[in-house]
Amino acid sequence: MAKYLAQIIVLGAQTIGKAFSRALKQEIDFSRQAAARQASSGGGKRGQETEAKNLRAGMTLEEAQNILNLDQLDKELLEKRYKHLFEVNEKAKGGSFYIQSKVFRARERIEQEMIGSEEPKGPKEAQTS
Repeated sequence: MAKYLAQIIVLGAQTIGKAFSRALKQEIDFSRQAAARQASSGGGKRGQETEAKNLRAGMTLEEAQNILNLDQLDKELLEKRYKHLFEVNEKAKGGSFYIQSKVFRARERIEQEMIGSEEPKGPKEAQTS
């Protein structure tokens, strides 16, 4: 009886150890991906602005583009995809309020990016043009 109990304890410890190891590896991978995204977003002030936009909308630009199935930032296509997905997911039609809210947040995030890219030139840039 004691032999079986010892085997159960050893197997349980091995299983927990493997799960912990897998979780740790996954966390390290996520950290590396986050560092790569931050480096690709320009770092510095531009990276901070991008991070602030991500926090406000609750998602990254890439995630927003995936939700709305957009390859580039096109206002007409954005509105067309947004209207379609928002209407399809109406609660009255049996849709999901959660998905509808994700679609809304995705549109907000993309619009933030579009507004940021259309900002007028500053005084230094206007003088050099």
